Amino acid sequence: MVTSETPASTALMTAAVESGTFILRRARKGDLPGILALLADDQLGAARESVDDPAPYERAFEAIDADPAHLLVVGELNGDVVATFQLSFLPGLSRKGSSRAQIEAVRVSEVLRGRGVGALMIEWAIEQARGRGCSLVQLTTDKSRVAAHRFYERLGFVASHEGMKLKL
Repeated sequence: MVTSETPASTALMTAAVESGTFILRRARKGDLPGILALLADDQLGAARESVDDPAPYERAFEAIDADPAHLLVVGELNGDVVATFQLSFLPGLSRKGSSRAQIEAVRVSEVLRGRGVGALMIEWAIEQARGRGCSLVQLTTDKSRVAAHRFYERLGFVASHEGMKLKL
């Protein structure tokens, strides 16, 4: 795990959890190794991610960080990066011209799964979406991630659409 120093003033949210204080904050470029480790920490991610060349990840981080419609977040526990997700706000014409929030790349360290950290993050993201006037929060999760499906359903998400992707 990657360790960092986080002043309380940069916290987006703090919560007491079983093993300490969980801090949600905006990601910094120095968090990239920890974020990438989380992204690669399962069968799907291990096949998709490669840190041999950090340049593409650095470019993506800079683009996300520079755009106010996107927020890359990390969760810290006792100074270690233990969770991450991206929250994007998308304007739209449908639903009477309302915006929607898109949650992407949700990851929680294996040692913390099932301890409420993921729920804290998603609930925080939902509140951010409400605060920005979004009418909908959406996410996709791979069909093979059955435990993730149950997790999102417990939080009120409904599998109402069939998602499709085209790899380029």
